[in-house]
Amino acid sequence: MHDIRLETRRDRMAALRGGRAGAPPLLALHGWLDNAASFLPMAPWLVESFDLVALDLPGHGWSAHRPEGAWYTFVDWLDDVLAAMEALGWTRCHLLGHSLGGAIASAFAAAAPERVERLALIESLGPLPARPGQAVEALRGALRDRRRVGEKRLRVFADPAEAVAARMQANGLSEPVARLLVERSLAPVEGGFIWRTDPRLTLTTPQRAHEEQIREWVQGIEAPALVIAADPPSDVLAHPQLRERFGLLRDGRVLHLPGHHHLHMETPGPVAIAVRDFLA
Repeated sequence: MHDIRLETRRDRMAALRGGRAGAPPLLALHGWLDNAASFLPMAPWLVESFDLVALDLPGHGWSAHRPEGAWYTFVDWLDDVLAAMEALGWTRCHLLGHSLGGAIASAFAAAAPERVERLALIESLGPLPARPGQAVEALRGALRDRRRVGEKRLRVFADPAEAVAARMQANGLSEPVARLLVERSLAPVEGGFIWRTDPRLTLTTPQRAHEEQIREWVQGIEAPALVIAADPPSDVLAHPQLRERFGLLRDGRVLHLPGHHHLHMETPGPVAIAVRDFLA
């Protein structure tokens, strides 16, 4: 895998690319606050069969942040995917997504079915839904956060090892996996290192789709889909509403594999083989 830059109509995006020229194109989308390195552990099983591009979503990794005054609304992620495909010269591709990346891939497959060959989702099927009774609280919190976005001071790590330890504690990741993500997420500054990730990604979301709407999105997915879920269930897919979506896929299958939310990084072999065989 090697670094590439994509000059898109939206902004500059970074990615990791590997595989055979002319092989079936595969676009991989990582989870919230992760980056393209999320797919490095799976890459050895995928580059033999695909032209694999693991994208740094805007605000993550080496990709540009949204312009000043702009925000990270869910529908904009779909346009980012389309812009990346256009920059790559791809009219159609396979999509692979983990967590937030899987939610984006799910919605994109429903919105642009002519663009998606097959869909492989890890620990995801559509976005998290709005919580009943929380609409006003979310709206107020989002406005408050946006007004204060410039007040937050970024933590400075004296050494990358400190950032690795923080990531391990936050997500329960092993040291090698945390280091892969952290190395692509740090920027050097005077006195140490700060997160390269856009702080606006952590602001309160003002609006989420309701479950009924998300269920329609899932039903609108035309591409064959594979959902890989951690066993035992992680906090992400343990929610009954999310698990009920499995049965809404027109052409879908669900595979439970041992591991946790980042099982594609901690135990990449079984996950990558399942994805490779499904997409092939």
